[in-house]
Amino acid sequence: MKFPTLLACIFLVISSFVNAQEKEITLEQIWNGTFRQERLQSLQSLKNGEEYLVLNQDRSTGTTAIDVYNYNTGKQVRTMLSSSDLAEIPSFQDFQLSEDENKILLTTESEGIYRRSSRGIFYLYDFQTEELTKLTDRMVQEPTFSPNASKVAFVFDNNIFIYDIASGEETQVTFDGEKNETINGVTDWVYEEEFAFVKAFQWNPSGEKIAYLKFNESKVPEFSMDIFGQDLYPSEYTFKYPKAGETNSLVSLHMYDLASEENEEIDLSEYNDFYIPRIKWTTEPMQLSVQVINRHQNDLDLIFVDAEGNSKKVVLNEKDEAYIDITDNLTFLEDNSFIWTSEKDGFNHIYHYNKNGKLLNQVTSGDWEVTNYYGFDKKNKRIFYQSTENGSVNRTVYSINPKGKKKQLLTSKTGTNSADFSADFTYFINSFTDTKTPYVYTLHRAKDGKLIREIKDNSQLLKLEEAYSFSPKELSTIEVNGNELNMWMIKPGDFDENKEYPLLMFQYSGPGSQSVSNTYFNSNDYWYQLLADEGYIIACVDPRGTGYKGAAFKKVTQRELGKYEVEDQIAAAQQFGSRNYINEDRIGIWGWSYGGFMSSNAILQGSDTFSLAIAVAPVTSWRFYDSIYTERYMATPQENPAGYDDNSPINHVEKLKGDYLLIHGGGDDNVHLQNTMRMVEALIQANKQFDWAIYPDRDHSIYGGNTRLHLYTKMTDFIKNKL
Repeated sequence: MKFPTLLACIFLVISSFVNAQEKEITLEQIWNGTFRQERLQSLQSLKNGEEYLVLNQDRSTGTTAIDVYNYNTGKQVRTMLSSSDLAEIPSFQDFQLSEDENKILLTTESEGIYRRSSRGIFYLYDFQTEELTKLTDRMVQEPTFSPNASKVAFVFDNNIFIYDIASGEETQVTFDGEKNETINGVTDWVYEEEFAFVKAFQWNPSGEKIAYLKFNESKVPEFSMDIFGQDLYPSEYTFKYPKAGETNSLVSLHMYDLASEENEEIDLSEYNDFYIPRIKWTTEPMQLSVQVINRHQNDLDLIFVDAEGNSKKVVLNEKDEAYIDITDNLTFLEDNSFIWTSEKDGFNHIYHYNKNGKLLNQVTSGDWEVTNYYGFDKKNKRIFYQSTENGSVNRTVYSINPKGKKKQLLTSKTGTNSADFSADFTYFINSFTDTKTPYVYTLHRAKDGKLIREIKDNSQLLKLEEAYSFSPKELSTIEVNGNELNMWMIKPGDFDENKEYPLLMFQYSGPGSQSVSNTYFNSNDYWYQLLADEGYIIACVDPRGTGYKGAAFKKVTQRELGKYEVEDQIAAAQQFGSRNYINEDRIGIWGWSYGGFMSSNAILQGSDTFSLAIAVAPVTSWRFYDSIYTERYMATPQENPAGYDDNSPINHVEKLKGDYLLIHGGGDDNVHLQNTMRMVEALIQANKQFDWAIYPDRDHSIYGGNTRLHLYTKMTDFIKNKL
């Protein structure tokens, strides 16, 4: 009797083990955070270079504290400030230290405006006097200390104000700010979205001047959206949005002198229809650098403006047949020479110029890209950067001297390495990930990359995932239209090369983007694991026009967005379909935003290749999208009508054969619902059947509450029923 009992026990153990290994992922788990990676909290280095700050929240009490940690040991050494010690505010969402670290601005009641902008109530705390002062009762934007921390400048209702900390007095700098008319000191919608900055004013190093931008948007066409909300009648939200070829804001550069309380406009009359994507003070207190670029964004001047005499000179000019990317890499050294990055030799590299704009040296070179410029260590004369020297899907961190000599590799693992340096470049925290490794955070010595200690990893996540037997993300390349394109593929866990599987392709494909990288799973990757459990193969290909493989590869799509990228996706799908294990009659494609534009084009122009497509928040005609982004790649519709129309999905609806799902957020201020509505009307008039869904009042991210769960349930069901 004992032998059968023992056998039964063994059978039960084996069955339990097999069942554990066969555990399947659910959409609820993906969107409730079950597989969320542990990340290192956002930290800020103190000037001493030995300590850093972390904003921590006590969930039990709702209080927040700014805690100080030691880089070398990782141990908390003290609390700089806690809301539990401040009677006026129970908590704060963010903070900003003054340059001398003796004062701090605390953000409360913060509310978002657009993607990067917000307003809030701010408090000023003085560490020496231990006094807390409310900056103003109004909801303001971008409060910023003067260099000596005696004043704070901020923007309210499109005007700039200065608060004097000692006296408590407030000075209004500009008076013409008005909603949808004139903006001072912060950017308009299109600058914020496409040039990626909000604060458009800068204190000079001595605190005597403020340089700022003014946007006259009175002639910019308005866009309006109905917001349905919960009230009996919807409200209408109206804002200035320049579509391709339409009138932009007139931008002007101004200088405010605190002593005289006078504003003066800097004369830029030699330029016509231009942008000012960056202003930055040099190391000389009265010299401002200004980047001015033409509307086509292929001719840029770096100008030095004398803040006392307002004279100016062009110190650097850069031209490109296609376009010039705007970055935050400009760095002024102590002698006012400067670091600049450029694609002018065909790949993005670092250059060193003297204070008059004469090229001293091309610091980096090679058939690879500098992907991040971290800064300059003035003590040791070292430049720190991230690059693709180990392959376009990987990232490594290096240091080098300004002469381009003595290059030092600071990271050792193959994958994606990203560095966060201490203020004095003594240390850096490296975040590492690859297709098999969720984020690992380690502390290193900056001079040679030596590992000091491990900070945090995601071993618990890997342990949790053991029960699911997730399929690996396989990185490789595919030869398409004469180019070697990066790709990844995820196959079912029980993959059998003698069977046929349906294929779902994902892509984004936008200019300079990258969807194929040596990184661990994101939320979509977990969704792909769910689909793999259902017997689907998922693949992603980065076509021509995407980034990190040189300027020629990236800019080949100029004036023809959606042509070469679509050709590559169709050709890749056809190659996949020729593989024995992929059913060529069951190939689908999906994407979001630019990827939705692409997936729509793919099922229309590749109607004999794709049997299914999902487009989320797609651009359906570049005529509907904003001026700065669209014209960078397409020029204006007046100059390039064929480029706009030849690859607009709206103009190919009669070719639809397969199953098409169209999804959009009703409150999308970025890619307007107009895109989907015009596509819907075109499909209806072509008598084409399709599926579609609108998420009321949701913006471009289509997020909030159960929205994402509902969205991915809809897409999953569509794929399972149609592909």
